[in-house]
Amino acid sequence: MADLVPYHDRDGLIWMDGALLPWRDVKVHVLTHALHYASAVFEGERSYEGEIFKLTEHSERLVESAKILDFDIPYSVAEIDQACRDTVAANKLSDCYVRPLAWRGSEQMGVSARQTKIHLMVAAWNWGSYFPMEQRLKGIRITHAQYRRPDPACAPAKAKAAGLYMICTIEKHRAERAGYSDALMLDYRGRVAECTGANVFLIKDGVIHTPEPDCFLDGITRRTVIDLAKARGIEVIARAIMPEELGSFTECFITGTAAEITPVSEIGEHHYKPGKITETLLNDYTELVKPKKRVAAE
Repeated sequence: MADLVPYHDRDGLIWMDGALLPWRDVKVHVLTHALHYASAVFEGERSYEGEIFKLTEHSERLVESAKILDFDIPYSVAEIDQACRDTVAANKLSDCYVRPLAWRGSEQMGVSARQTKIHLMVAAWNWGSYFPMEQRLKGIRITHAQYRRPDPACAPAKAKAAGLYMICTIEKHRAERAGYSDALMLDYRGRVAECTGANVFLIKDGVIHTPEPDCFLDGITRRTVIDLAKARGIEVIARAIMPEELGSFTECFITGTAAEITPVSEIGEHHYKPGKITETLLNDYTELVKPKKRVAAE
């Protein structure tokens, strides 16, 4: 941990409320409503060769997530898109991670916060593979989570909201302490749901199976991978998957903006070997997100 560079003490610029500001000068008060009541929504995006992948889809989801949490971001989708591009350009980045965040300010403290100011910021920084590359290439090890994704009647499951990730952090830490890279979460009904920050895909007999995202995010990367598979003529079935089925699959991978496509070698007692379908989709995804590289190769 000695070489860890804290996120508050870095060079660069952060876009906040319409202006690019020095990184270290961007601050919020300790009585900000979002810090106490999790009234914040965010996105995770990746820029490849200077182009943010599926940028508008991310901005649209950010706006919709805010609406679900009962606030309106005071910028249009197009303005959010431009703020993201400006942040990447201002920091002279090419391949990087982009984090927009919208939150309620400090004007009111308490459950009711209708008079708070809504803020928006965008930060961007160099961030390589979400998992160590040596683990990713041979497939990461995943354990079973104890917490479950909540019933949509009990939490705003369709929003990418800060508060929904509290149990993910707990489970990610629990997994890492046990020597695993991540944890597989069930949903409130006991069905396979997702990992702490990525969707899951399982393969057998040449068919891809993935949980139906009815109580967790239908990830943008998830949808992209499904489209890539269908373009290859690979059947994809979105359905309820029970944990007792996990041993019947031969391949497994997870997807997300941070994780991209990451093969899985085991989930608890179940073992998998990254195979042809996983490799094909990983290569297709790599080509898709790096259009300039694809054009040069042609």
